[in-house]
Amino acid sequence: MRFMLTTALGLALAAPLATPAIAQETEGYQQPPQEITDIVLRAPSPAVSVSPDGETLLLLERESLPPVADLARPMEKLAGLRLDSSINDRHGTRAYVGMTLRNLDGSVEMPVSLPANADISDMAWSPDGSRIAFTNTYEDGMALMVLDAATGEATTVLERGINPIFQGPRWLPDGRLLALTIPENRGPMPTESLTPAGPAIQDASGGEEAQTRTYQDLLENPHDEALFTWLGTSQPIAFDLNSGERQVLGEARLYTYAAASPDGEYMLQEWLEQPFSYQVPYSSFPLTSVVTDADGEMLATIAQQPLADNLPVQGVPTGRRSIIWHPTEPALLVWAEALDGGDPRVETDERDAMYGLAAPFTGNPREIARFEDRFSGFMGMEGTDDVIAYDYDRDTRELRLSQIDVTGDNAPREVFMRNIQDAYADPGSPVMVTTDAGFGVARNDDGVLLLSGSGATPDGLRPFLRRFDLATLETEEVWRASGENLESVVDVLEDDGSSFITFYENPLDPGNFRLHDDGDVTALTTFPDPHPELTGISRELVTYTRADGTELTATLYLPADYEEGQTLPLVVWAYPREFNNAATASQNRDSPYRFTRIGGYSQLFFLTQGYAVLDNAAMPVIGDDPETVNDTFIEQIVSSAQAAVDFAVERGISDGYRVGVGGHSYGAFMTAHLLARSDIFRAGIARSGAYNRTLTPFGFQSERRIFWDTPETYYELSPFMAADMINEPMLLIHGDNDNNSGTFPQQSERMFAAIRGTGGTARLVMLPHESHGYRGRESVLHTLAEMIDWFDEHVKNAEAPAEGD
Repeated sequence: MRFMLTTALGLALAAPLATPAIAQETEGYQQPPQEITDIVLRAPSPAVSVSPDGETLLLLERESLPPVADLARPMEKLAGLRLDSSINDRHGTRAYVGMTLRNLDGSVEMPVSLPANADISDMAWSPDGSRIAFTNTYEDGMALMVLDAATGEATTVLERGINPIFQGPRWLPDGRLLALTIPENRGPMPTESLTPAGPAIQDASGGEEAQTRTYQDLLENPHDEALFTWLGTSQPIAFDLNSGERQVLGEARLYTYAAASPDGEYMLQEWLEQPFSYQVPYSSFPLTSVVTDADGEMLATIAQQPLADNLPVQGVPTGRRSIIWHPTEPALLVWAEALDGGDPRVETDERDAMYGLAAPFTGNPREIARFEDRFSGFMGMEGTDDVIAYDYDRDTRELRLSQIDVTGDNAPREVFMRNIQDAYADPGSPVMVTTDAGFGVARNDDGVLLLSGSGATPDGLRPFLRRFDLATLETEEVWRASGENLESVVDVLEDDGSSFITFYENPLDPGNFRLHDDGDVTALTTFPDPHPELTGISRELVTYTRADGTELTATLYLPADYEEGQTLPLVVWAYPREFNNAATASQNRDSPYRFTRIGGYSQLFFLTQGYAVLDNAAMPVIGDDPETVNDTFIEQIVSSAQAAVDFAVERGISDGYRVGVGGHSYGAFMTAHLLARSDIFRAGIARSGAYNRTLTPFGFQSERRIFWDTPETYYELSPFMAADMINEPMLLIHGDNDNNSGTFPQQSERMFAAIRGTGGTARLVMLPHESHGYRGRESVLHTLAEMIDWFDEHVKNAEAPAEGD
């Protein structure tokens, strides 16, 4: 009897005195209403690629969502990459499953015969537009194939053995095809011993800061290092498609880049070296850059970057970085070097410099230009050695464009400078053309560039094509979209801009390509409406004002059967963004004439269930000091959310109490804050979010300060710390294989536990094999089912508040 009493007492003590209600559901994947399922599973329209010579369209057929079984293939998580060892490539599902060639005038259309169950990727047009290189993935490897654009015949160049982890196939100036391949003698795949050789050890010797983001999928032990080396090691080979000959252009290494000079006489090769790091991804590993001759024999070492695992937040390495061929010079290497030690916190008048070194790559490099702010790349121009270089101020968010005479003595000349957040002042981007050597450069018609842009205006987007005179800095508008449509330039066929291709859409046209030729317009494609059953959905760009006077924008969607004066349950979907001032935060960056395209796990599917949706509801966080802008994050998003709901009530589409809020990633973070810090919404949906900022202590989103600089900010900006204040139902959805920096799956798991533990109402859905976004067919359908069920229960069918509540 004594034994029985002791056992009973032990069981009683082992059980908690009070257990909050929780259900563990294992009923399997759910599906949303059939009308949604039909749309989700429908294949999208083909993607379209225009040949460099402007003569041919390549239509790339896509399939609908792959099954989760495809995502469940074995995965190696190494150095910030996710790799599939069975094919020796990045892990993922196929992008394209078929090809069709079509003459620009539509006179000839040729379906391309491909292997069964084609899995097409890594496409590259030859500079003359006569051929297309691509890879086709099989269950046990990848083939290198080439398509003849004139005949539509696809031939196999290499049956197996392509290694495109770091670089896909690319064309050489002499017409041969360069590809990184698996070394023939690399040996068997490393196997992990069940008995470890010893502990994995990392050392911090002190005295030096090493602030790193919370990267995922990093190396963890010597076996990971060996496997990363085995999978990543490749050998560059040039394939002569006419003779069938192959030329090896270097010994087997961990190549990340290989490209010939424009004259074809030299090659720039870059590869990773030891020591690797368990704290940063491969992009920060030691990198060696060399120049070889056309046969792969080494001529000169250009740079040997050490391990960059101690950079300040938003910092860059010291020494030579971003090494690249000048696209219009025969053999000139150009790179950048930091003048501030790579630290953006350093006060300085000159932050970066550009250098050049020409063949035979001996002697000292020539300084080409210095930049006040951080160099962020350059663009060559057709027919000249001049380039357009960019430097960017992270504090003011100003981007400067300068014309630089690379081989002469002329000083850099500022061409344009603007705040990148000022959409109304965007002059457009140069239209590109491919050189005979295969390099992309800006079209240049005797000192006049063509610029295309989105054309943001207070009334919506009006894309344009302009001529920009580099000598006078004056612009001449060639074309601008007009009427009740959204039409943007995708390619230009003539240097003067008289012939170009656009992508055209309107509320009834799902998007098709058109040819403009001296004023005449010809349809190039006639893709059908992907979801005709949704015809009639209304879409309107709306503006409203929050309490501090900031003008806000959103896109209001109403169901097809909506009747004026009807109040509907409302979904507010948003993503916060930071701005330096209210003027840029208030700008309109959308078009009222965009086709309402719904797919994947879009929140717009709520329209099929009788909801109104206020999409992309502006949630600006405004502050002239980027260092402290987040100090008022909560107040500003609450004020913006209140303004959005007030607008919907005043407009007469919402009753003000059947309102739900949702967001993905940073939008999920926003959703949790809104539920904790306000009573505006009945319920929330938070997908793939981060909720405890102490787990991302070296910055997040645009936050530059680290946790130890301002722990109170990290605490206040962690909705996890306010979980006891979330008194509205919250649905958390997360991929259990999320590799986005900061949004560890644990973030949602711990947030759910916090809400549950403090008596709140929540539901946690962890999607197997899914990453930050969801791709599996079953996952997407289940996500939609959960979202609709959650808001149906907690928003659509919510009771009106009591009088005075």
